[in-house]
Amino acid sequence: MYSFRNDYSEGCHPKVLEAIAAINGESIVGYGQDAYCGKAAQLIKDLCRAPQAAVEFLVGGTQTNFTAIGAFLRPWESVICAATGHVNTHEVGAVEGVGHKLLHVQVAGDGKLSPAHILPLVEECRDEHLTLPRLVYISDATETGAVYTKAELTALSACCKDNGLLLFLDGARLGCAFAAQENDLTLPDLARLCDAFYIGGTKNGALMGEALVITNPALQPHFFRMMKREGAVLAKGFLLGVQFQALLEDGLYWRIAKNSVDTAQALQAGLEELGFPMMTPSSTNQIFPILPDSLLPELDKIATHEVWSKQDETHTIVRFVTSFATEMTSVTGFLEALKRSI
Repeated sequence: MYSFRNDYSEGCHPKVLEAIAAINGESIVGYGQDAYCGKAAQLIKDLCRAPQAAVEFLVGGTQTNFTAIGAFLRPWESVICAATGHVNTHEVGAVEGVGHKLLHVQVAGDGKLSPAHILPLVEECRDEHLTLPRLVYISDATETGAVYTKAELTALSACCKDNGLLLFLDGARLGCAFAAQENDLTLPDLARLCDAFYIGGTKNGALMGEALVITNPALQPHFFRMMKREGAVLAKGFLLGVQFQALLEDGLYWRIAKNSVDTAQALQAGLEELGFPMMTPSSTNQIFPILPDSLLPELDKIATHEVWSKQDETHTIVRFVTSFATEMTSVTGFLEALKRSI
């Protein structure tokens, strides 16, 4: 059985586990106030060329999203996001749970927002009887595997600044976004263009953990209190700092993300060669082939995967996801097995 269900099925990269094991016998101060978190935070600030940034370590993506949005906004302020955005589709109302309305807009298959999506909502909500849009939420990579270019993010950032909006980037799959062939963004670009973003560890080689980078100084005061209020402070916070040190200090994070992307792109190309179209082209580690329903029982015997949605009465969109641990031999083996099942 080949594993293509998601990019967090495996525990963690061996070097991360080694780093955790190396400190296992130490007695370390908790709640992220330790030297390991301090070193990891400084490393991230250096990589971002953002000495003014605050770096906070949280456990997971949903927790990071609703904690950050809840801290950044006033009660009457709302969030603009793509209808396909993770906060709108797979977080069970977590952002609404901290008191903020999501203003979601329909976007193209790539899942990307542009100023053309944002400006009509800004204009509509000038009415004081409506919530005030205050934050734009985007994901890189998007939920359908696309990446933002520097030109696109620059245009979004300028639009946000011109209209009094904060720009918050969900980086749960940031490693894969940066490993995509067409990516031209860097961490310093994100630090310059976004008010806050995070570097996802859970989906790229960590046991768990997201590193939230708050570059806007106005958003930094008392953020720890919000984390504590929302149950987002890990008592053994040093476990997060150690993992991000192991992933980032020698570029391991980016190398293993490239493996995720390379194996996914090989899988996408192989499926297309077998005659299966894609719901939308993906340049990262999530791909979305359209398969005949008659093939699904055989697919279930070959590989783990997720059903995304129905395409029509006789076809289904399936999501395959590769990870840092996916081997190219698994891709070729799966394609051969699928070919025999057609």
